[in-house]
Amino acid sequence: MKISEASKASGVSARSLRYYEDEGLIVPGRSGNGYRDYCTSTIDRVLVIRSLLESGLPVRLIREVLPHLTDAPDGEPGTVCAEFLHEVRDYRDRLAARIAELSAQRSALDAFLLEARPPKSPATA
Repeated sequence: MKISEASKASGVSARSLRYYEDEGLIVPGRSGNGYRDYCTSTIDRVLVIRSLLESGLPVRLIREVLPHLTDAPDGEPGTVCAEFLHEVRDYRDRLAARIAELSAQRSALDAFLLEARPPKSPATA
């Protein structure tokens, strides 16, 4: 299918599809005239990429672990390899540490704002 059809089928803009290709996340086929040709398996991969991006994973991590996503040998869909799960847990833990740091900074600013008094204006002095 052409890029416009792939865009509709995946819910991802044509621009995003080109970006995924530029980043090495997908490799669409090419027709005789050079146009991109998206197959069903590429659309399925785009849906996985989109889901991972919506989960907050960076493209760098998705690029590293996407080849390791696999179907379970018994055919159970949604199973992923242990390496990917480890990478996602590490990313989640780093994100949690950043959130804790930002929360502490926000608390410090809240405390400052509670204690700070604006200067008196000349009219009220």
